[in-house]
Amino acid sequence: MSESTAPGASYAAAGVDIEAGDRAVELMKEWVKKTQRPEVLGGLGGFAGLFDASALKRFERPLLASATDGVGTKVDIARQLGVYDTIGHDLVAMVMDDIVVCGAEPLFMTDYICVGKVHPERVAAIVKGIAEGCVLAGCALVGGETAEHPGLLGPDDFDVAGAGTGAVEADRLLGPDRIRTGDAVIAMAASGLHSNGYSLVRHVLFDRANLRLDQHVEDFGRTLGEELLEPTKIYSLDCLTLTKSTEVHAFSHITGGGLAANLARVIPDGLHAVVDRGTWTPAPVFDLVGRTGGVERLELEKTLNMGVGMMAIVPEESAEVALAVLADRGVDAWIAGEITERGDHTTGAALVGDYAS
Repeated sequence: MSESTAPGASYAAAGVDIEAGDRAVELMKEWVKKTQRPEVLGGLGGFAGLFDASALKRFERPLLASATDGVGTKVDIARQLGVYDTIGHDLVAMVMDDIVVCGAEPLFMTDYICVGKVHPERVAAIVKGIAEGCVLAGCALVGGETAEHPGLLGPDDFDVAGAGTGAVEADRLLGPDRIRTGDAVIAMAASGLHSNGYSLVRHVLFDRANLRLDQHVEDFGRTLGEELLEPTKIYSLDCLTLTKSTEVHAFSHITGGGLAANLARVIPDGLHAVVDRGTWTPAPVFDLVGRTGGVERLELEKTLNMGVGMMAIVPEESAEVALAVLADRGVDAWIAGEITERGDHTTGAALVGDYAS
């Protein structure tokens, strides 16, 4: 057997560009720095992010809250549009708004970015969005990982995921055990579709209706792509401010599964949340998806947020104060329902009536 005259194999020949990865890290450093809290030790580039846990000494009995998530197939909209600096904002919202539901203060986050080919500027743009989201959530971005998977993903394909940690005083923990009959259910408006249901949205608008991302939609006042890429609203600091300003019994982050299913997750046995659709009008994008795809209302409601991104359950006497606090923070909010005794045939939460026109 003769020796092969082909050049020796290498990581670069297999499609992994280490130098491009190093350049991406350098480009993202300035954005990560903007998220730093006093408790963060060291800088970007270590094997682990460090957070000074002595900061928890201000708690009597600190409970750590942890969550992880991604943004689903919304990343494909970003890829097609070549817009990479908003999808990270979505990622932070999906993780940190889950953490704040129990009343926890967001502390720090890590990210994971998987790409078919490292384009340093694109990776840096994604991290820029994550960093900007962390600032809005009040948490630090302490580290992450960028992985290049040639052969598994196309050169322009990517996905993102993240994990976060928060802390809450044990006796301030929010949840079902605090909820009482007569509590008010306050809805906080979504900024759009947020980051759930995009498999349905893409199937309806592109596979079935053959719409284009660059076409202008009169009801939106912008292109379809701009509407679909609208970043998910981050409610973390709004919710924390609310807990410091008045009594709050629970929050519910409206994500996959829709409003009723997510609200039911925080309703205790024996009680029932009744939400009146007539208290708000969903944004035109929800009508477009439903009308274009012939999607029934109940299917829409168990897939999309229908215009509500977060809900707060507060004592009836705290409702007006809560609305005033949220208004001062620029959050569009309203009383959408109440907590009642659960009947024999009711579930944890239900929508009633028709949406306001």
